[in-house]
Amino acid sequence: MALNTGDNSFTKIPNTLKDALKEWDKNFERLKMIDLKISENNLEDLISKNNEIAFLESELDLLSPVPDPQSFREFYAFEQHVRAARKLRGLEMHPDWFKIPIFYFSNPSALYGHGAEIPYPFKTKELDFELEFAVIIANGGSNISADNAGNYIAGYTICNDWSARDLQREEMAMSLGPAKGKDFASSFGPYLVTPDEIEKSWKNDKLHLEMTCHVNGKLISKGNTNDLYHPFTKMIERASMNTHLLPGDYLGSGTVGTGCILELRPENTGGWLKKGDVVKMEVERLGVLENKII
Repeated sequence: MALNTGDNSFTKIPNTLKDALKEWDKNFERLKMIDLKISENNLEDLISKNNEIAFLESELDLLSPVPDPQSFREFYAFEQHVRAARKLRGLEMHPDWFKIPIFYFSNPSALYGHGAEIPYPFKTKELDFELEFAVIIANGGSNISADNAGNYIAGYTICNDWSARDLQREEMAMSLGPAKGKDFASSFGPYLVTPDEIEKSWKNDKLHLEMTCHVNGKLISKGNTNDLYHPFTKMIERASMNTHLLPGDYLGSGTVGTGCILELRPENTGGWLKKGDVVKMEVERLGVLENKII
C-alpha cells in the first residue's frame, strides 16, 4: 500500500499493540487511516494478490489484547458485589470504600485470551469466575488527575478474573488480600475496543453495557457496567498516584453484582466450576470471551 501511494507513514506503526500504545495518539490516527484506505479498496481482491494485510479471525489464536503487560491492577468497584462478599465474611461496608477506589496487584504473567483453555488450578475445590471489564492504558503517566484520565484510556475489554475461593479464603483471613487465590489465570479479550466505538453507550456520565455470563450454555450472571461506583477515571487517578502507569497496563473493574458463583452461592448455580466447563462472557459492544477449563 505504501508502495502504491507513496505514503510510508504506515510503516512507522509498531509491530505490537503494546509498543503502539507508547505513542498512542499518533499510532491510533495511523491505524484509522489504514482502515479508511482498506475500506476504499476491495479487501478480498487485495488478499487474493498475496497482500497479507488481513486474516480471517477464525484462522487466528487470539491472545489477550496486550499479552505481556507490566502490571495488572484489579479494582473492587461494584458496590453490590463488595457488599455481598463482605457479608459472607461477616463484615459491614467500610465507609472508606466509598472514598477510595482500592485495588490489588494480580499476575501479569498468567493471562489468557479468547478460546484459550484454562488449566484447573492445583489444591482448590472451589473454582469460580468473575464477570468484569477492564481498560488498557495508553501513553502512560504519573499523578494523573481524574479530569484528564480519559486521555489515558486506549480502550476497553472483557475480563474474567478466575478465582480459587478456598485458597482466597485462607489468605483473606490474614487481612493481606488475595494473591495465590487469584494469580493462576486471568482472561482478557477478545478485543481492545476504543472509546470512540462506544460513545453512544454513555448516558448521564455512565457507560451502559449489558454484561452476561453463561456456563455450559446456561445463563448464570447478568449485570450492567452502569452499576460501577468508582469510574475508571478515578481508578486511573488512584493507580497513578506516586508511581508511573505504563502503556499496556490493565485496570480491572472488579466483579459486577451477581457476577460470580461466590455471590450467587454454589447451591444455586450447580456448584463450583469443574474440568470441562465452558465459561462464556459477553459484554455489549465489547464482544464474547469464552474459555474452557481443562
